[in-house]
Amino acid sequence: MVAHSFRGEVFGPAQRLHGATFVVDARFKRADLDSDNIVVDIGLATERLRSVLGELNYRNLDEVPAFAGINTSTEFLAKHIADQLADLVHAGELGEGARGLAAIEVSLHESHVAWASYERPL
Repeated sequence: MVAHSFRGEVFGPAQRLHGATFVVDARFKRADLDSDNIVVDIGLATERLRSVLGELNYRNLDEVPAFAGINTSTEFLAKHIADQLADLVHAGELGEGARGLAAIEVSLHESHVAWASYERPL
């Protein structure tokens, strides 16, 4: 759950402060399973995703210094979350096996018809 506003006519009434509630999915991709026959430690991935989302949840994103002057669109937020998870993978925070990941995809769903995703290589 976040609050934010946008700049630009393309956003119509969403230029005013409004709330958004997202369901967030993170997909971890690799070519081969690791030595434990998994893609990633799902427990660690869940914990780390929860920590990344904790920085955004119940916040007015217009007031977050790192987002100053940025339209925090669904696509932007998907990219931000994917980048944060990638940083955690590189830091070893998802376990050593996660270093074999090829990509991360993050999808944010506001509804069954309003969603966006972003995929980035590792």
